[in-house]
Amino acid sequence: MHTRKAQKPAGRGERRSAAWGKRLGVLVLALVTEMAFAGATGGSSNSAASGSFSSRVAPELHQLLAKAQQGKAGNQMIRVIVQYQQAPGAAHFAKMHSLGGHLHAKLQVIKGAAFTIPVSALAALEADPDVVSVSIDHPMKGLDDTTDIATGITAAWNAGYDGTGIGVAVIDSGINDSHPDLWDSTETHSRVVYHQDFTGTATSNSNGAQYDLYGHGTHVAGIIGGNGYLSGGNYSGVAPNVNIVDLRALDLNGAGNDSTVIAAIQQAIALQSTYNIRVINLSLGRGIFVPYAQDPLCQAVESAWQAGIVVVVAAGNYGRLSVNGSNGYGTITAPGNDPLVITVGAMKSNGSTTPAAETLASYSSKGPTTYDHVVKPDLVAPGNDIVSLSAPGATLEASYPAELITGTDGNNDYFTLSGTSMATPAVAGAVALLLQQNSALTPDQVKARLMKTAYKPSLNSTVAFVPHLSQNFTSFYDLFSEGSGLLNMQTAVSNTDLAPATVGAALSPSVVYNAMNGTVSLVEGNSNVAAGSVVWGASVVWGASVVWGANVTGSSVVWGASLPWNTNTLSAFSVVWGASTGTSSATSVVWGATASNADAAFTDAGDDEQ
Repeated sequence: MHTRKAQKPAGRGERRSAAWGKRLGVLVLALVTEMAFAGATGGSSNSAASGSFSSRVAPELHQLLAKAQQGKAGNQMIRVIVQYQQAPGAAHFAKMHSLGGHLHAKLQVIKGAAFTIPVSALAALEADPDVVSVSIDHPMKGLDDTTDIATGITAAWNAGYDGTGIGVAVIDSGINDSHPDLWDSTETHSRVVYHQDFTGTATSNSNGAQYDLYGHGTHVAGIIGGNGYLSGGNYSGVAPNVNIVDLRALDLNGAGNDSTVIAAIQQAIALQSTYNIRVINLSLGRGIFVPYAQDPLCQAVESAWQAGIVVVVAAGNYGRLSVNGSNGYGTITAPGNDPLVITVGAMKSNGSTTPAAETLASYSSKGPTTYDHVVKPDLVAPGNDIVSLSAPGATLEASYPAELITGTDGNNDYFTLSGTSMATPAVAGAVALLLQQNSALTPDQVKARLMKTAYKPSLNSTVAFVPHLSQNFTSFYDLFSEGSGLLNMQTAVSNTDLAPATVGAALSPSVVYNAMNGTVSLVEGNSNVAAGSVVWGASVVWGASVVWGANVTGSSVVWGASLPWNTNTLSAFSVVWGASTGTSSATSVVWGATASNADAAFTDAGDDEQ
């Protein structure tokens, strides 16, 4: 896995970002901004005119529920996830069929199922005591030596760790396992040990693409576990002998739904013992529409975590989105908003191998999270201009041929992409190395180790210029932008500190705003995890300032003058904290209460950030 430093077209900037590329960047940013303001002004109504609602139907469906209750739904159909008091069976499916529903997937891991239903059926579901919740089945998209040295991966290799025996489930657009870099050291068999498709779409095309028709999942897999066979080792992944389980949840355009991803997570749990799956990589996401405790996607990742699988998730690529001057804060995507999982932001190497030279990529999403104000990302890793495996005949390769790189066999074996999608597998691979070193580590112990040992940048702020947007973007180095710091495997493999093994011991804290004195403080624990069970601040070894550096003093967040929304006199303040400031239910206008689709394209092959 390398950061590309050569073979660039003349006149291009040295680095690329992942805010959807120069061809789409301005348009997408404009659309997302419009959607954000629409959410701020057009939220759902709970008035008598709109009908009376229980807690079963998600707020984003209230307007449609009102139509159903008033008999005005007509023939409109909608795709939803329905969760029940118990895992649904034949009687539940029969009842849904009688309402005109069509079953897509059984999602036992969340006691639910995905259906397409008539909008008119919402009224019956809202009144059904067997139903816990009804939510939209949201669309979703998939969001080098330089990297290896900057993050200390070579130290883990020198200690003999290469991921041997560890299984990593890649839930993405599929993996083309014909690439020699994904075979074993003797080049006799593939280390992609399992394939399964959850999209119901074609797994090959006339251009020669196999399994991965988009080109994203193969690139991600190479960052995790490519062995560099066709590059003389130059483009090796982080854990070059790991086994990979391919669970395809995104189609040829990198698109999927909550239900396809949940079904893939469910299968990873089912295959856990068969392939020793210890890690799930999710380089994808979408906007946040409900608190994480009510989100089926977050419930699914929590089930995997509780089963002993480390879940590593991309933070999102909305860091350039500035609503009312919010400067990209409050843009973490789901399921990266869940406090159990490891959420990863992106850095760029700037052509150097030293950690001190790494700076934040302006597109990397920032916390705190919508609704719950969870501190995210948890850490950052190199994600800009990353060279990894190509998937011949796939959509991305066909769209961006200039990003293809020749291997030692003379073919276009490698491809350059940027984004939090690329930073995430760097961390997933690092997790595999830690688990090879000590297989007894629990997910929380892995997360705590990586966060504590992360390199703490000493920068206050940096500025990146994006030519195709003709705009500068300022990044501030606070805990909502860089989390606990840059992945540092050199320290992680030598560290022996153990957090408690219990689920939730490394739960990401939330923050609360005190309107009386204008301070913001960390809050440990949640409704399922007692504050005393969380390791942060429990001792000098795990002190908050040890983990988050100078960004935290005691339980108080250090703001300084860097944050543009640290006072409620600014309009940007409401973007992050919402109308009910200081409460766990505060909402953000970034995603909006009425938006049903805020896809995060977490990768890019045509941007020009400098």
